[in-house]
Amino acid sequence: MVNILDRKKTAAQIVAGARNQEKMSAYELINGIFEDFFELHGDRLSGDDAAIVGGIATLAGKPVTVISTNKGESAQERMLTHFGCPQPSGYRKALRLIKQAEKFGRPVFIFVNTAGAYPGKSAEENGQGEALARNLLEISDVKVPIVSVIYGEGGSGGALALACGDSVWMVENSMYSVLSPEGFAAILWKDSKRADEAAEVMQLTPEKLLAQKVIEGIIPESHSHKRVCRAIKKTIEQEMKELMKLSSDELLMRRYKRFRKF
Repeated sequence: MVNILDRKKTAAQIVAGARNQEKMSAYELINGIFEDFFELHGDRLSGDDAAIVGGIATLAGKPVTVISTNKGESAQERMLTHFGCPQPSGYRKALRLIKQAEKFGRPVFIFVNTAGAYPGKSAEENGQGEALARNLLEISDVKVPIVSVIYGEGGSGGALALACGDSVWMVENSMYSVLSPEGFAAILWKDSKRADEAAEVMQLTPEKLLAQKVIEGIIPESHSHKRVCRAIKKTIEQEMKELMKLSSDELLMRRYKRFRKF
């Protein structure tokens, strides 16, 4: 595999790679890893947010639930999805699908590439904070394996609300942080132009997060989307195999200990 990271990269370069417009779309990622994907829509409350794609598929011959943030491909799609920033209906749709997976005993795989939850007025009016908090509360108690993969940006509570399962993996050119480097620099130094410096301080790169045991591992990334899909597929198949050996009580206790150690 030809590795993109053929030399040591700075945190700022990792951030740039995470935001690269050539990253796979949600549909390319899902169809490149899973078979028989059948998309499901709506949160059964207020709408169907295009920034969250989810449904049922098969992996290694087993039925699974798949959820991914979606930035869109065309300019029109990007506007519709708010550049991959979900609204409350998106998080509620994700939770609905996860609870459905629990009912039928399906493992859940969540793919994250978002700068954060949509910060617009409409989102706040429709309960953005409550939607994020409810995901954290209810997903933590779901009795089926949940594996999250951050393959681009993993920003703020918008990412955490989709990465609160049993294991979190990151591809090499991805980031996971409480807020953007620009926001960090603006708050701390009153100067968003110091974003590159902030990125180093924040320790948001896969290597730093792995060293702190915030994530379980790093998935190699190359210029070939097919190779990246194969690498992700190999990782999540192994995770599914190991997690499905656990009883529901063991799974919940393992998940509890994972987050308590932070």
